[in-house]
Amino acid sequence: MLHAAVALFNEQGYDATSVAALAARLGLSKAALYHHFSSKEEVLEVAVGAALDGLEGVLADATETSAGDRLAEVLRGAVGVLVAQLPAVTLLLRVRGNSEVERRALERRRAFDQAVTEIVRAAQADGAVRADVDASVATRLLFGMVNSLVEWYRPGGPEDAEALARDVLTVALDGLRTR
Repeated sequence: MLHAAVALFNEQGYDATSVAALAARLGLSKAALYHHFSSKEEVLEVAVGAALDGLEGVLADATETSAGDRLAEVLRGAVGVLVAQLPAVTLLLRVRGNSEVERRALERRRAFDQAVTEIVRAAQADGAVRADVDASVATRLLFGMVNSLVEWYRPGGPEDAEALARDVLTVALDGLRTR
């Protein structure tokens, strides 16, 4: 049920999707939908919450001792979350803060970005990554690349999550220029 709701939100936009359209997509009456979720906002909260929980879990699970290795672990994990929860991450990236649920989701995203920025700073201090790029800008650029995957990545394509993460890490941390 949640998968179908997320798909509809991604197709039509969350704000443009009515409860009636949501119920119709699910093959339910509005009353039956309200039996499972108290509101359309709750559906959104559960969906984006799953994506955010995955990303926050990546941070919590990053156990490498060096900051550079932790950064690589977080990037690899974020790609894994994106691939595993592509529709929910796509929806999360489209949240604009038009409701309390969206504002809470954006706050969680900002906290995630700040935690990654601290890892980048530590990696810069350790000499693992370049220090001539502002850490917060580097974080935005890294996750701009990761987040762009929602626009073109399709499960079942030529690259699985592991290969995709390896390519992201290569470009992000080693660059494309030959040495």
